[in-house]
Amino acid sequence: MDLGIAGRKAIVCASSKGLGKGCARALAEAGCEVVMNGRNADVLEAAAKEIAAATGAKITPVACDVGTEEGRKALLSVCPAPDILVNNNGGPPPKDFRQISREEMIAGLDANMMTPIILVQSVIDGMAERGFGRIIDITSASVRTSLVGLDLSSGARAGLTAFLAAAARQFVDRNVTINHILPGVFDTDRIASATGRMAAMKGITPEEFRRQREAGIPAKRFGTADEFGKLCAFLASAHAGYITGQSFLIDGGAFNTVI
Repeated sequence: MDLGIAGRKAIVCASSKGLGKGCARALAEAGCEVVMNGRNADVLEAAAKEIAAATGAKITPVACDVGTEEGRKALLSVCPAPDILVNNNGGPPPKDFRQISREEMIAGLDANMMTPIILVQSVIDGMAERGFGRIIDITSASVRTSLVGLDLSSGARAGLTAFLAAAARQFVDRNVTINHILPGVFDTDRIASATGRMAAMKGITPEEFRRQREAGIPAKRFGTADEFGKLCAFLASAHAGYITGQSFLIDGGAFNTVI
């Protein structure tokens, strides 16, 4: 399928690896010019070169922390008028909610709620004026179902979803949409790291913890960044203009619901 976004400019935050990288690659495959972002310049540069070589797309790496004002300015100075914005950021590490300090709460809210909101504020009027915009937030399945130890991440991402709910309806008549993708368990470096910490909390090995998690997923496996990216690219496409304010759960059937 031709997604109708060849030549569009996309910013994909936290895209040097994992789900963000999967989104950057899928958008590049669709013909977008992609601005990739990460904090580790070497890892980011390698990822950008890999995707550029595989797709032939124009890829611009911007090494910065989007959680800072300076980082956001650096990103938008390279691409001041994006057609597509994919918000993504690492979440707080797993921790017993009773042990989370006020400072950690503020940092979690800043990274996973306030930072994406500020980026949306920065680009949405321009999108509306040009008559095309796709904003996609990578949140978490924990927005819909509780995950012990990820309380701060869950709360911040749920807050982001609620905050942008009205804006998603306010701008859709100008062909600007805001949607959210809620990943379950995907085979990424972040999940591998979290698996180690959660296994330690349970007193078992990371291998056993992974086997238990896979057994609890109807698909009996973790997801891949490639299949996640394909969903992101469709929501960014010219065909998705009638979809807004929605949260798309992609978790191999792990969240057991009939609707």
